Amino acid sequence: MGGSESSPPQPRIDGMVPINFGRQVEVHRLAVAGGETQIARATGKRLGQALLPRSRFAEAHAIATATLTLGPDAGAFYDRGWARRATGRPQPALDDYQQALHLYQRAGDHGNEAATLNNIGNVHNGLGDRRQALDYYQQALPILREVADRAGEAVTLNNIGLAYDGLGDRQQALDYYQQALPITREVGDRATEATTLNNIGSVYDGLGDRRQALDYLHRALPISREVGDRAGEAVTWYNLAMIHRVDGNLVLAVAELERVVDLDRQVGHPDLADDTAMLKQVRHELAQTHIET
Repeated sequence: MGGSESSPPQPRIDGMVPINFGRQVEVHRLAVAGGETQIARATGKRLGQALLPRSRFAEAHAIATATLTLGPDAGAFYDRGWARRATGRPQPALDDYQQALHLYQRAGDHGNEAATLNNIGNVHNGLGDRRQALDYYQQALPILREVADRAGEAVTLNNIGLAYDGLGDRQQALDYYQQALPITREVGDRATEATTLNNIGSVYDGLGDRRQALDYLHRALPISREVGDRAGEAVTWYNLAMIHRVDGNLVLAVAELERVVDLDRQVGHPDLADDTAMLKQVRHELAQTHIET
């Protein structure tokens, strides 16, 4: 259900959001209104780094769009591309990422170039074009290694695994996920660790090993909650629900799908309609078992 976004290799803001978050938003608004380009871009970048990993996509989109009224800016294009892809607008996301890529390449900013290549790969992966996605990921990977961005390397290895999983090559996918996992722990990237654990669980489910699948999914869930990744949490709940549905535990599957739909609504997830339909279907299956008994 989509790859991990790669955050540009810039200083990150610790904690859920900056303590002075409201003040930062106001500073950004005033900077945009007053044509203070450098202040608007710097503040917008800090806000994007806080908002996007926590699934606050509408706010990040609005801030990036406001920044862009002052002229082209790679970071704002990048942030808006992330927000657009996450909320089901792949073509506008691709347009934004291509703009960011051009600007980063022109500036010789290799770290951010690689992060953007990774995220362009995610758009193609989400559109079902796995080979095109792999091409972008494999362009990003050597750059990330060259600039020693271990966190970005882990994200990209994870996404290569996701592309192979989509192509039906589960063993190859598992190999890439297993390469990514220790790096996420080495660098303390809890969000990508959770994504990778979820994806390993999904592979084991596809291989028919539901016990292993459940183990990895249950390890992913508390980490997604800890870092505030509601979109990632929704994916893991969905995967758990599908396993419990197959096992005939429809009561648990319904409860898990209710969580999925609630999280989808909170973040404006593009899978909301499909997940709501699945919840309705599993509720119907549960009702049928009551009738039959």
